[in-house]
Amino acid sequence: MKGLRKLLDTIKPNFEIGGKLEKFHSLFDAFETLLFVPNKVTHSGSHIRDAIDMKRTMIIVVLAMIPALLFGMWNVGYFHFLSIGEIAAKSFWQLLGYGFFKVLPIIVVSYATGLTIEIIFSQIRKHDVPEGFFVTGMLIPLIMPVDVPLWMVAVATAFAVIIGVEVFGGAGMNILNPALTARAFLFFAYPSEMSGNKVWIAGLNDGSGVIDGFSGETVMGYAASDKLEAMPFSPMDMFMGTIPGSIGETSTLAILIGAIILIYTGIGSWKIIISVFTGGLLMGFILNLFAVNDYMSVPAWQHLIIGGFAFGAVFMATDPVSAAQTEKGKYIYGFLIGILAILIRVLNPAYPEGVMLAILLMNVFSPLIDHYVVEANIKRRMKRFETSNS
Repeated sequence: MKGLRKLLDTIKPNFEIGGKLEKFHSLFDAFETLLFVPNKVTHSGSHIRDAIDMKRTMIIVVLAMIPALLFGMWNVGYFHFLSIGEIAAKSFWQLLGYGFFKVLPIIVVSYATGLTIEIIFSQIRKHDVPEGFFVTGMLIPLIMPVDVPLWMVAVATAFAVIIGVEVFGGAGMNILNPALTARAFLFFAYPSEMSGNKVWIAGLNDGSGVIDGFSGETVMGYAASDKLEAMPFSPMDMFMGTIPGSIGETSTLAILIGAIILIYTGIGSWKIIISVFTGGLLMGFILNLFAVNDYMSVPAWQHLIIGGFAFGAVFMATDPVSAAQTEKGKYIYGFLIGILAILIRVLNPAYPEGVMLAILLMNVFSPLIDHYVVEANIKRRMKRFETSNS
């Protein structure tokens, strides 16, 4: 590492103001600070010193997503070979390898598109490249169907970065979660590529070699079409993740491992995570009381382990920029996301998954939640002050 540090120090003057490669300063700075902790320190004013910077914070979030990513890759291979009747002849590594080569291009396109745009905007504004896309660049592939065309990933990523982030002033100023903005764009612009039975299994769209009777339908697809009795998946399948779905959203176990990492390191808010699950569970129980169809009769706890509910609660709702900031506001924000997610999922027949819309909606209302929490605190303290002086 000393040799790499020496090399960077040697070429660094070329990227400084007045250097030959001044136009690429933001790109060099992003690469340098990714490899080494910046040596800049504050010299005046009140400040807090910590051993972690924003890039390290974002990398911890990416590491927390690795279990879901690896399982998602394996699951892609598993369902592909299951659909063509060759699952018995394939080993664990063959399944993982197939999934790896299907998912890797989506990740590459996501990062290449997003970082290119971030670097261009940073250079124009003469700012450092923001760290937030380290997480967004991984989130976008994990919430996509495996067979999504790569050009759509590029377009959605560009839309999310430019319209969802940069028009608001850049990273840290956005009001919506960028990854969910990308998914929402694709869902409404190209619905046939983001829904249905054939988008969740690699190779199922062309129908080549698919065995008879294999549909590729998700758990929510069975529930929404009142075919729960014909569903081949058990609750254990749903928890472990051996079900069709978006790349990183199927395994609740892998997602909970990520949640433990985020909570243990203090990066993710346990208040939001617990509140989302609590709200979802409560709404599930309420719908069970008035069950008039299969979807309303799905056990409340089962809603928490199907679709993108767990992934949204752990990795999307906890976004520190678009989520509520006050401590009490986090409980309210998370609870309402859980309530709305199950409500939209069950009662909207045209949209059997509600987590995305619930989080985006509450992203918009999170500043209002924080405002009323702060106002309530001010009124309570003023009342206490007046009482003590009366």
